[in-house]
Amino acid sequence: MLRNTDQRYGAVAIVLHWLMAVLLIALIVQGLYMTGLPDVGFNKQKILHILAHKEYGMLALGLAAIRLAWRLGNVLPVLVENLPDWQKVAARFVHLSFYGLMFALPISGWLMSSAVGIPVYVFGYRLPDLIAHDERLFQLFIDLHKWLSYALIGLIIVHAGAALRHHFFGRDDTLKKILPAERA
Repeated sequence: MLRNTDQRYGAVAIVLHWLMAVLLIALIVQGLYMTGLPDVGFNKQKILHILAHKEYGMLALGLAAIRLAWRLGNVLPVLVENLPDWQKVAARFVHLSFYGLMFALPISGWLMSSAVGIPVYVFGYRLPDLIAHDERLFQLFIDLHKWLSYALIGLIIVHAGAALRHHFFGRDDTLKKILPAERA
């Protein structure tokens, strides 16, 4: 089953979900690690991490676009019956916020690179600068990117916590809907 049904996510949505989850968590871990590396002199390790972080961030942007297109062309599985309205609103808010952050984070990183005058490459292809060199904007985009990252970390914790709560305490199918189907 490639496409979603009203009861569960299809294979494409499942693969995109887990691929993005792994990619975003890896980008967060790498971002936290590389920002802790010293800026003194020429730090080859830090530069290599920054370059890889930018490339994989742009990959995340491309996958987010594919994921959004797939999401718009498919039905969403229904939420659990008897779910309180505030939980339905919270679930939709978290999902929409994820989409916003999946676009805002790589774009803010791209703007940051453009503002400092360091090109962004995606697997050998140079992307155009989005804005002219501007040190003040560079500092602004550093802060924006950092706080968006913290927001993403918070959403991941809330999202995973809610899924585990549904699975272990609510004993419903919320988590199972996004896991690969069990074989008969």
